[in-house]
Amino acid sequence: MLKHFKTVNEFGEAEITEKKSKFIAAVKPVSTEDEAREFILSIKKKHYNAAHNVFAYRIGGKNEIEKQSDDGEPSGTAGLPVLDVLRGEDLKNAVIVVTRYFGGTLLGTGGLVRAYGKSAKEGVLSAKIIEKILYKYIYITVDYNTSGKIQYEILGGEHIIYDTEYTDKVKFTVLCENDKAVGLVKHITDISRGTALIEEGKNSYGKWINSKLIMD
Repeated sequence: MLKHFKTVNEFGEAEITEKKSKFIAAVKPVSTEDEAREFILSIKKKHYNAAHNVFAYRIGGKNEIEKQSDDGEPSGTAGLPVLDVLRGEDLKNAVIVVTRYFGGTLLGTGGLVRAYGKSAKEGVLSAKIIEKILYKYIYITVDYNTSGKIQYEILGGEHIIYDTEYTDKVKFTVLCENDKAVGLVKHITDISRGTALIEEGKNSYGKWINSKLIMD
């Protein structure tokens, strides 16, 4: 799994007009190729009377799946410029569909490339680019006498205390960047002199939105 990657946060849509042709870009985060295909189909159904529904998507940590379609536009003038927007921002797990309603004026090869690329960029801006970071859940249970020191050490290591439970002991749910987990476990074990109960949980991606961490 990647330590971090960029994608889009949510569904976004943007519209531009070039020489009376209307270009509508719809953008969405996806996890699988099936999701991308379903989204493309939904846009095609919505804009069934459009001249073209051009698309591009990239899926996978190493962009294992990367596809685009001109949907009847001259080869290389539509799908590729849309895909280049995803490549240029290094966005993963995202799909873009650009719908064109023909306005009666031919744009030419260069005009089409510019229009599809510009529309796709505006759509991505609407969907908001974010970075996803891979965290590991670490559960640390200590007695009350040790809890203050443990909390200080966790926060000092720039880890995140995601939740705290108070029973007969204190249980911290800590989010630690995945590659720092081994160091955190060792550090807490050392400073607690082996008294802390430490359990490692799952790996999960999180994103920061308006200074708030949201976990997948």
